[in-house]
Amino acid sequence: MRRGIVLLILTWIVTCLSAQSMDKIGTRPITRSTMYGAGSINLYDTYLSPLEYVGAQMRVVRESNRMTPWLDNKFSRQVLFQGHLASANNPAETASELAGMVNWNYALHYNLSFCHNQLQLLVGPMLQLHSGFTYNTRNGNNPAQARFSTNLAASVAIQYQIPWRVSPLSFRYQLDAPFFGIMFSPQYGQSYYEIFSLGHSAGTIVCTSLHNQLTLRHWLTADVTLRHCTIRMGYMADMRQSHVNELRAHDYSHSFLIGIVKRLTIEN
Repeated sequence: MRRGIVLLILTWIVTCLSAQSMDKIGTRPITRSTMYGAGSINLYDTYLSPLEYVGAQMRVVRESNRMTPWLDNKFSRQVLFQGHLASANNPAETASELAGMVNWNYALHYNLSFCHNQLQLLVGPMLQLHSGFTYNTRNGNNPAQARFSTNLAASVAIQYQIPWRVSPLSFRYQLDAPFFGIMFSPQYGQSYYEIFSLGHSAGTIVCTSLHNQLTLRHWLTADVTLRHCTIRMGYMADMRQSHVNELRAHDYSHSFLIGIVKRLTIEN
């Protein structure tokens, strides 16, 4: 586990240094977007309740894409930030849960172009940092669960552009799947008072992979350009689940998004 933690820390340092070095170049095209949306959510955490909670959530997604000079301009950098707030009820509507999440991602994609650059395939690694909480309004002893995790993920995206003169269209589908990471989780029946006040923190940081944290994020967007304004519409399915320390949890959300895209080029 120590080797895994060291590997993740080194990866984070390398990506941060890479981001700083690319920012200094200042001669590459940049695409930035901000999207807002809402949708449904399904929450389940056996630390808080044996029942699933279903409700609604609001989400914000900010993305920045920028080409790099690596391998003859074949690599692009993606920085993705998203957060959501949710409220859900149990099947009998006798209790509710409130949840919040913040997720930061840094990816490096190798770009392959086909059909005179109309079709592009992007493949590369992604670093994910995730934090959040779930609060159960009915519990008295253990009312809340904190969430902290870091993952290395594989990221694949397909982009297709239709160069219409009136309103050019651009479609993209992206799939992100973590395959190794670490996360915080209390033991089954263990309170946060035992962890932080009594110092019984052994086993609360665990290694994760596909066998105990099968997580997928699907993202489909369509860009429509009208004169000098580009509107982005999208759908995101964020499926997070884990089974560690004898505790099962999942966070399934479906969001419909809309926002604005800005494209610019910074020159020296």
